[in-house]
Formats: sequence, C-alpha cells, structure tokens
Amino acid sequence: MGTVSDFIQHHYRHFNAASLVDAAKGYEKILDDGGKMLVTLAGAMSTAELGLSLAEMIRQDKVHGICCTGANLEEDVFNLVAHDHYERIPHYRDLTPGDEQALLDRHLNRVTDTCIPEEEAMRRIESVILEEWMAADKAGEQYLPHEYFYAILRKGGLKESYQIDPKNSWLIAAMEKNLPMFVPGWEDSTLGNMYAGHCISGDIKEVHTIKSGINYMIRLAEWYTEVTASQPLGFFQIGGGIAGDFPICVVPMLHQDLQRPEVPLWSYFCQISDSTTSYGSYSGAVPNEKITWGKLGMDTPKFVIESDATIVAPLIFAYLLGW
Repeated sequence: MGTVSDFIQHHYRHFNAASLVDAAKGYEKILDDGGKMLVTLAGAMSTAELGLSLAEMIRQDKVHGICCTGANLEEDVFNLVAHDHYERIPHYRDLTPGDEQALLDRHLNRVTDTCIPEEEAMRRIESVILEEWMAADKAGEQYLPHEYFYAILRKGGLKESYQIDPKNSWLIAAMEKNLPMFVPGWEDSTLGNMYAGHCISGDIKEVHTIKSGINYMIRLAEWYTEVTASQPLGFFQIGGGIAGDFPICVVPMLHQDLQRPEVPLWSYFCQISDSTTSYGSYSGAVPNEKITWGKLGMDTPKFVIESDATIVAPLIFAYLLGW
C-alpha cells in the first residue's frame, strides 16, 4: 500500500481536492524555506480528535503556534481523561427534542454525533483547575488561560485518569514544547463559565486572576514581530470565527496602530471552511478581502478549501508528515 501523500497527489487533481494539494505544498514550502506556521482551531476540532495528527505535527516542529477557542483548549483535555465515557450518536440527525432531553438528563452534552460526559470530563477538570485558580488568587498572581492547563498537565495529577494514549493529545504535545498559545474569548467556554461562577460564589476573589484577550494580543504582537524579523510566518486556519479573525488582525494592528510598517505581512494563508461565501461573513469571506484590511498582500499565497475540516486537516497533516 502507498502513503496518504502518494494517494492525494495521484487522485486529488481538481476543485477542492486540488486546492488541498496546493495548500499542503504551500505549507511545505514555508517550512522548507525555514519559516514557521500558526495554526488556528475553530469549531470542535478537539472533540473530533484532531490530536491524532496535530500532536505529531507539533512534535515534529511543523506547527509553531496555535490560536484556538476556549472550547478546543478544554475539549482536548476532556477527551484525554474521559474518552471511554463519550457516546457517539451516528443517527443524530434523527433525534427528536425528547431524545435530546434524554441525553441532557444523563448529563451528556452533544456536539454533532458525539456526546461529552459532564461528570467524567467537565467536572473532573473543573475540580483540578479550580485549585490552580484559587492558588493564583490567593498569591495575587495572574496567568493566561492556557497557562493553567499547561500547569495541571505538567504536575501530572491527571495521569491516572488518562483514557487515551497521551501522544494523541495535542495539548500535551504543545505543553511539552511550551508552544506559544493564544486563546481569545476564553470566557465563551465551559470552563470560562465555571470560572465566572466561582467568581460569583466567592471562591475566587479577584476576577483578573485570569488574563484577558488583550493580554493575548500583546503577547501575539511580540511573538509575531520576533518571528518575522528573520523568517516567514504562515497562517493555517481551520474554520473561522474568533480563532481565525483574532490572530490575523495582529498585522494591521502593528502597521496602523503602532506605526510599524516594516513588519512583514503573513507569508502564506490557507483556510479550511464549509462556510460558503456570503454577505458580511468573516468565515465565508474570500482571502482577497483581507488585502483591504492590511492582513494579506497581493502576492501572499492564498488557498481556500471549501470542505469539512475533520476530513481535510488530517489529510494535509498526513501529507506533511509523510504518512
């Protein structure tokens, strides 16, 4: 049997399939030229277990920074400790409102065809990370959301609860590399809601124990400036929304708000999205629209793959890994 790389190069010749190959080769060129790549994760890619390929991409230094939603940050750890308690619902399209209520009554929260178990996943992580939040609060310290996750993984207290091979957790791989991480809008997540609840109940006295998205933008600006001073930096966007829009805006901010026109533009852009081009949609905007915002240049290699990211991203990663 041949490799996945051989398969897609032989069969993927036209339309979205050809775009997939072109985008993979463009990604490969950035790396071959000594460049780096930021990957953004929207949707529920962690619940889709993208870590099966993304973790190895991180270990092999083919991903150099990640911007993700709070949901993707936490759901990789949920899967890590509660995988055996997840339930898959292949017939999810046929569920009635009564069927959905029955899942809720069993404390199963559905994401398309996959149900996340509240007690085994969400509450188990809440009890562990709450200790970190409260310790920081007591010490008068502040950290970014992902730094708390890195801390609980480094301490190893969850190891006895692992239900998957840890090599398939992209967050463990990121923690081991101390990968730059940016999580805008973290409060729009399950643990973000829990954190707010603990602030309301008084368990946490100081709301600012967790730094904000502004802190992330400042750190992103520093990282972007440092990286692009000596090498190209590409932008590989999975999905749309804040995970993609937040980091790509760092360039116009540096140029227009900080008056640093010498900072280079992104050197590559690819988006995997099933959002069709529509009026006023960021996720469905064609890449050329980003030129008018100072995010990309006329000559920036640009690729759009209009397809399901759970299918496309692992194929591109397999190509880059030589699988």
